[in-house]
Parts: sequence; structure tokens; C-alpha cells
Amino acid sequence: MTSTAPNSLANSWKDQLSATIVKIEGDGVGPEIWRASQPALEAAARLEGREIIWFEALAGEAAAQKTGAPLPPATLEALKRFRVGLKGPLGTPIGGGLRSLNVALRQELDLFACVRPIKSIPGSPSPVKDPSLLDMIIFRENTEDVYAGLEWPAGSEKAQKLIAFTHSELGVEIAPESAVGLKPMSERASKRLIRLAIEWALREGRPSLTLVHKGNIMKFTEGAFRQWGYEVAAGEFGQKTISQAQAPQGESQRLLIKDCLADNMFTQIILRPGEYSVLATPNLNGDYLSDALAGQIGGLGLAPGANLGDGIGVFEATHGTVPKRAGRDEVNPGSLLLSGAMALDYLGWAKSAERLRTAIAKTIQAGIMTYDLARQAGQTPVSCSAFGQAVLARL
Repeated sequence: MTSTAPNSLANSWKDQLSATIVKIEGDGVGPEIWRASQPALEAAARLEGREIIWFEALAGEAAAQKTGAPLPPATLEALKRFRVGLKGPLGTPIGGGLRSLNVALRQELDLFACVRPIKSIPGSPSPVKDPSLLDMIIFRENTEDVYAGLEWPAGSEKAQKLIAFTHSELGVEIAPESAVGLKPMSERASKRLIRLAIEWALREGRPSLTLVHKGNIMKFTEGAFRQWGYEVAAGEFGQKTISQAQAPQGESQRLLIKDCLADNMFTQIILRPGEYSVLATPNLNGDYLSDALAGQIGGLGLAPGANLGDGIGVFEATHGTVPKRAGRDEVNPGSLLLSGAMALDYLGWAKSAERLRTAIAKTIQAGIMTYDLARQAGQTPVSCSAFGQAVLARL
């Protein structure tokens, strides 16, 4: 398995023997996947003569109980100071209450790129015929789009003001009982995300980068994302990239830049996954696609993720808090382990990261799986802690 975390933004640890990582256990199953994962993460670092120093910080339910705030200022300050974090899942209220803590973290720290690698592990169950064809990485814009949180409930004063404004100033009719929201997408945010994706694709020798959008309908937001992507490629990487219009058959030594409508992309990842390598997407499209692709390699239990900003990275288990299984020692710690491997890559500790991924792969190939994988493979499941111990043994 190859390196999956862009590390050009934070490589000052490469020659250091130790690094401090902010540890956020998270809610629900967070504490138990941490107990299963932390020994293996530490052992992987030691194999390269390195040491991880954990700085424990609070977020989520534990933070709210102890400090009254689900995202305390001290946690944000720790992440700003140490520049690398690893977190378990945080609860996200639906329909009211606090906004998503994950979104809040991304916006507060300007973690503008959500990076989700999708690569099958041999031996892992999959619903698709040939999961080995899946080797993609999604770069998802992380701060704008509908995730900016600019929405107002139906019947509220602010919603009615916005509806009245669109009628009087823009000539647009919206049903007065509607809930309303805004979808901001800026040139700056789109271009910096696409720039990072192109830089990574060039560094890793990937064949193509696909701009995923719904620009045929949302012409001035997602259509602009597409256009800005081609502008970045031509204007900043002109000697190293080529558009599909210039090379319709893809026959070029340069990085091929192409685009695909978001709805069609869901068809393509099933029927022709081998034709896609790096995807650059607006926020919502990337959220949908990354989870859909994770389902093709076994599920979210094997899906790592990173949130990257300018010299800062927060890595996370990509699944939810799974409250119905919390405290039962059942949930797959693979997402946290693989996200930890991305964090090691980000530090420049590539050998440690690769050994950890290899140990995870060997564990699965030996038929040692938690319930989420075992029920697909017809295997007897092991516990969360037993999986972590098996990975540690294979290191």
C-alpha cells in the first residue's frame, strides 16, 4: 500500500525523533477504538525509532460535560500549537441544537481540504466484482457549499426576510413557508483545494484528476468550480497538465485534467472505477462520494480521512459515533488506525505508516475481522480490542 496523505504542508517533523499529536477520543465508540488503536500507532512509530507524544484534548460530549462547551477554546489552541491531531467520531445533532462539531473544527481551523483515500485491502469483503480496480483519492473542499451552515428554519423571521429580499430585489418567487439556505462557493476556496489536489497527483505520479460537479444545473457555483479547476491547471501547471479536450484519448505523459457530472460519477465509480484516480469536489459532492466509495472496499470501518489546512492536519475516524454499539467492544478500529497512518505520513514518518498499513492488511488477510467485515465475508467476528491486538502482533 502506498502513501495516502499529502505531506507537503507539514513536513518539519521528518527528521525529528518525536512529535506531539493532539488526541481527541470522541463520543460513542470513540474511547474503545482508541484503546484498540493507540498501542499499534505507538509501536509503528517505535519501529522507525520515533516516539508519539499524546496531548489529550476534549471535544464532544465529554467536553460539554466537563467544560460546558462541546468545542472548548483550549482544544482549538492545542491544535493550533501542535499542528497535528487525531480524533475519534464526534456526535452531530440532526434538525436542531449545535451544528456539526466536525464542520466547526474545519471552519475554525480553516481545514480547507478533506482528503479521503479509497484503496481496497486484499482479503477484505466487497460488494463489487473487482475492488482491486479502486485506487482513488478524494480532495473535497471543506469550508463552503451548503456546509457553510447558512440556512434558516421555515417560518423564522430571517427566512422570511430572505424570501422577501429575493422577491423584491431579484424577482425570484419562493414559497413563503419555505426553509431557505445559501450555497456560497468562492474562487479562492475552490482553487486552493484544486491546487492541493493537482500538487499531490503530480507528486505521486497519478494519471488523471477529475473535477466532479453539477455545473449543468448549478451553473454559477458548481459550474464555476469546474471552470476554476481548469484555470488552475492551465495557469499554474500548464507544462505538467493537459485537459481532456486537448487529449481526448488520454494519451499523454502529463496529468490529464477532466470533469464529470456528480450524478454520472456515481455510475462511473461502479462501472469504470479504473479510469479515475484523483477526484476534486465541492463539499457536498465529496461527502456523498467518499462514503459511497468506502462501501465498495468494505465500509467506513476501513475508510481513513484527513482535514488539511495551511501547515495543520486533523486526521479522523470517518464513521459516526455508533451509539447502539458503544461500550460493547465490537466496532472496527480500522478507520482510526488508517487515519493514524495518514498522520504518520503527514509527519514524514513514511516507513512507520507503511508498516502499520501492512500490519492491518495482514490481519484482514488472516481472516481476523470485526463484525462489519466478518458478516460480509462469512467469518466469525473478533472484538474491537482483539483486532487491535492482532494488528499490534503483526507489527
